[in-house]
Amino acid sequence: MESQLIVLVPIAVVWLAAGIVADGLPRLDRARALRRRTGWLLALTVTGLSMTAAVLLTDLASTGDTPADRAAAGLTLVAVPGVVVAACAVRRARRLRSGARALATASGTPAPYGLRATAAHPLIALPVQVTALATVPPVLSTVGVDLTAGPGLTGPAITVGGIVVIAIGVRHALRHSRLAERALPPATGLTGTPVSARPAGALHV
Repeated sequence: MESQLIVLVPIAVVWLAAGIVADGLPRLDRARALRRRTGWLLALTVTGLSMTAAVLLTDLASTGDTPADRAAAGLTLVAVPGVVVAACAVRRARRLRSGARALATASGTPAPYGLRATAAHPLIALPVQVTALATVPPVLSTVGVDLTAGPGLTGPAITVGGIVVIAIGVRHALRHSRLAERALPPATGLTGTPVSARPAGALHV
């Protein structure tokens, strides 16, 4: 058990740290801070992907019942969101860091809402946080808390997990939409003065 924890806990810690960093990116209102934190996110996600892949590949190459094999069995659920992280989140985070680097000419340069909306895109934080959540059950199972120990627990555990993932996705989508709306230029009338973007009602001609 302890040998499995030695393998699983560092992976879980790295992914949880990456999820926390990703969640805080849209709140950063300075370009230099956004560039720095995005660099942290890239370092954590690449480390998490490397560690997870190393354990899974070790399991494929091994034919015994080693601690790495038992740890890999618990990390099978991590593989699917991990692929999404590698395919989407890492690429978007790199583009975000490049955009923040172009604006980070001084420590006080503000991060525009468009850049913060990019940081809030669900395909950056959501896959990372889902991967982090997927590392928790194998760790708990190793210390004796098995969420799927009985037939009456498997269904509720899957349902709760699905609800949590949906809630996280909706939260990120709403935050991305709010920041993207702030990034839009104000609508102007014929006189050049800003007007409300809200459509006219029935009483307006």
